[in-house]
Amino acid sequence: MKNDFKNCLVIGFALFAMFFGAGNLIFPTYLGLVAGSSAPISAIAFVLTGVGIPFLGILAGTKFNGSFENMAGQVGKTFAVICTTVLIITIGPLVAIPRTAATTFELAFSPFFPSMTPVVGMIIFFAINIALILKPARIVDTIGKVLTPALLVILLILIVKGFISPIGPTTDPTIDSVFFTSLIEGYQTMDALAALIFSSIIISSVISKGYDKKDISRITIKSGIVAIVGLAVVYGGLVYVGHTASSVYPTDISKTQLLLNISSNLLGNGGTILIGLAMALACLTTSMCLVSSAATYFNDLSKGKLPYKVNVFVICFISGAIGVLGVDKIVSLAGPLLSILYPICITLILLTLGKKFVKSNLVVKYSVYVALIFAIIDVFKLFGLNNLIPFSQLGFGWVIPTVVTFIVCNFLIFNKKDDSVDNLEII
Repeated sequence: MKNDFKNCLVIGFALFAMFFGAGNLIFPTYLGLVAGSSAPISAIAFVLTGVGIPFLGILAGTKFNGSFENMAGQVGKTFAVICTTVLIITIGPLVAIPRTAATTFELAFSPFFPSMTPVVGMIIFFAINIALILKPARIVDTIGKVLTPALLVILLILIVKGFISPIGPTTDPTIDSVFFTSLIEGYQTMDALAALIFSSIIISSVISKGYDKKDISRITIKSGIVAIVGLAVVYGGLVYVGHTASSVYPTDISKTQLLLNISSNLLGNGGTILIGLAMALACLTTSMCLVSSAATYFNDLSKGKLPYKVNVFVICFISGAIGVLGVDKIVSLAGPLLSILYPICITLILLTLGKKFVKSNLVVKYSVYVALIFAIIDVFKLFGLNNLIPFSQLGFGWVIPTVVTFIVCNFLIFNKKDDSVDNLEII
C-alpha cells in the first residue's frame, strides 16, 4: 500500500532542493538588507516569482508528461525543438550548471582551501555529480531523503539564531520600489525555466513509486505544497535576517559577502563553515537535476545515439570548463538569454494551464511569437521602440503586447473552439 504522506514529503523535499540553488540563498538575504523596514513586502514579492511561477511550471509540465518540447509543440514542431534545445543548453552546460559549480568553489571550497585552483574545484564538484546521477531513478530519493533535510537544518539554525539575536536595528528601505525590485530578484533565479525540465524528473519519480498516470497531478500538487511551504519559510526567514543587518552593512556589499558576514556574525567562525556547506548542498542538488535532465533530453533527441551516461560526462566536462571563468562572468553571459527565454516560457505556462479558455493553438502560437519579438526588442533596444512600449524600462515590455495579442486572437479572430487545442498530450 502506497504511503501518500511519506512519498509527497520526499518528493516535496526534492522539489524544494531542485529550486533552491545558490542564488536563492543569496538574493533574499540581500533583499532584506535593502528593504529594511519593508522586509515583509519584499518577502511576499520574492515568493510570488521565486516560488509561484516555478510551481505553475511544474503543473503545466504534468499536462505533457513532463516534456517541455511537447508543450512548446503547440507553437510548432521546429519552434519546439529549437526553443527546448536553447532552454536546455542555457540552464544546463552554458549557464546554470557552471554557475552552481563556480559558486560552490568560491564560497565552499576556496575559503577553506586557499591553494585549491578552480580546475581542481570543478573536478571535485562534477565527480560528486557523476557518482550520484548515473542512476537517474534514484535522484529524487537521494535528494529528498538525504541532501534536503541536511540543507534545511543548516538554514533553520541560521534563521532561528537571527530571530533570537538580531544583528542590529532596522533602517528605512534604500530602494525606491521594494515590491517591484523583489519581483525582479525572484524572476532572475531561473527557477521558472528549470521547472519546465524538472517536471519530467518528478513525474518519473511518482510513477516509480507505483502511482498511475491519473494520480500524477494529485501527487505533484501535494508535493508542490510541501516545497512551497518550505521555500516560503526559508525565504521569509532569510529576508528577516537580512533586514536586521540593514544598519550594520553597506548596501554596496556583494551578496555573497553579505551572507558570509551575517553567518559569521550570528554563528561565529562556525557560521562560515555552515553557510559554505549549505551553499555546496544547494548547488549540488540543483546541478544534479540539471545534468540529469539535459543528458536525458539529448539522449531522446538523438534517439539513443547520444547515450545518457555519455551525455552526463560531456555535460559535466563542458560545465566545468565554463565554471572556471567564475560566477560574475557566467552571470553576465546569462542576462540576455534569460530576458528572452522568460517571456516565452511564462506565456506557454499560463496558456497551458488555462487551455480551456484558449480557442485555438494558433492563439498560443501568435501570443508566444509576440512575447519573443518584444522580449528581443527589450534586450537589444531595437530602433528605440522600447522607449514607446509600456513597462519596457522595467524589463516587462513584452507583457502588454502579449496580452493584447491573446485577447484579439482568442476573442476576435479565432472566436470558435478549434478541436486542435484539445489534442494535447495530457495525463
